Amino acid sequence: MSSVRIGLRLTAVAALAVFAFACADGPTQAPPVEPPDFAVAGFEEPDLGDQYLVMFKGKGVPSGFARDVQKLGGNVVFSHDVGIAVVNGLDEAGAGALGGKKYVSDIQMDEAFDLDPMWDENSVELADEVGSPDDPTSASRYARQWNMRAISADAAWAAGRLGSSNVTIAILDTGIDYLYPDLAGRVDLSRSVSFEAFDDFLVSLYFPGRHPVTDLYWHGTHVAATASSNALILAGVTSKTTLIGVKVCNVFGSCPLGSVIAGLLHAADNGADVANMSLGGGFAKVGNGRFVGFINSVFNYAKNQGMTIVVSAGNDAIDLDHNGNEYATYCDTPATICVSATAPEAGDSRWGPWFNVDAFAPYSNFGNSAINVAAPGGRSVANSAGWIWAGCSTTSLVIPVCQTGIYILGASGTSMASPHVAGVASLVIEDIGRRPGRVKTIVQQSADDRGKKGNDPFYGKGRVNAAGAVN
Repeated sequence: MSSVRIGLRLTAVAALAVFAFACADGPTQAPPVEPPDFAVAGFEEPDLGDQYLVMFKGKGVPSGFARDVQKLGGNVVFSHDVGIAVVNGLDEAGAGALGGKKYVSDIQMDEAFDLDPMWDENSVELADEVGSPDDPTSASRYARQWNMRAISADAAWAAGRLGSSNVTIAILDTGIDYLYPDLAGRVDLSRSVSFEAFDDFLVSLYFPGRHPVTDLYWHGTHVAATASSNALILAGVTSKTTLIGVKVCNVFGSCPLGSVIAGLLHAADNGADVANMSLGGGFAKVGNGRFVGFINSVFNYAKNQGMTIVVSAGNDAIDLDHNGNEYATYCDTPATICVSATAPEAGDSRWGPWFNVDAFAPYSNFGNSAINVAAPGGRSVANSAGWIWAGCSTTSLVIPVCQTGIYILGASGTSMASPHVAGVASLVIEDIGRRPGRVKTIVQQSADDRGKKGNDPFYGKGRVNAAGAVN
């Protein structure tokens, strides 16, 4: 587990207490409060300036590595036999000395990438619980879920395809509110883990007794409930698939690359059948050949463990085929299913039905060589009728009103598209087992062809179809 240095003053801890609730395992019934102002409270996002990714020559962790790091004033946060470690506490000279060790292939300063979904205060609503996991269409707010109908999830459910507890989706994200009604009982806490020490500290301070994986942001809970939900309030693609929470992003919505790599390897080594990564990020290719190769080797390791990896394309509206020296860290790896976003074009009421749910979302990244399939990601905030709706974490410090009851949240982005595909992939795995290459082929071949015949730069092989994938 991560031990990233927190570096907080106790006065700052006391200051943030003004802005957040302390609660136990359940939502409090206190009045809503304003979102916490971390800057005013004295908290700053953890500094990654002394944290490094270390790549070894060959497999395994060299003997004496931890001792060498300690002598240089650092700590080993994470290491893995694939040939990587994350260390912190090193100054520039220490990092240089470590990089000079004969067993080190490369050393790079860690960097973080921010989540960028779209939402606003008008997309948070109180909800009721009346549905059933045996009939996802009975979820109390199912009428709003144009997205589930768009991918023919309702047809898959009608055929009895509700998911299996024997299949597991790892959600690499900001954590999961595992007590939210749509997620209660769906999350395997024994395999869930946090790689964000700053969040661990805040969880122990404001939500004592909660597992560190609980979601202090909201993003991970929303993503998780889209892939698998008890369907009491809103349906997920599946209703009986098991989830693992892997916290690799913090309360600031920031995702350090070191945490993401550690989380991916944890999921692969702990039996996850699918990993959903609604995350962005990229770095320059020039002069970074070893690191690019290493990232590929990590993803290939996870694939060879039998784990299907689904990633979001990103919300920058850029052509990933012509992005200069920018390396789309996850979509460019050979072992992933990269997902772009679609959005409803028009409808006859606020919640649908929609005349065309296959319009390409203008914010989504694209590229003929990058995009494998598309899935519903929702319209932009300026046209909020087409949001993707899912649960709001009852431990969110970013949307504190969600602590005061059971709320749902509307959001848009390729982050919202990716878990649709992860859910469909989990259904395919029920049929064919842990065969990532074959799972990817079936997801692509069963998609509804949109745009240019064959592979399209915006839709890939098409918009994912749950019923088609399990037929």
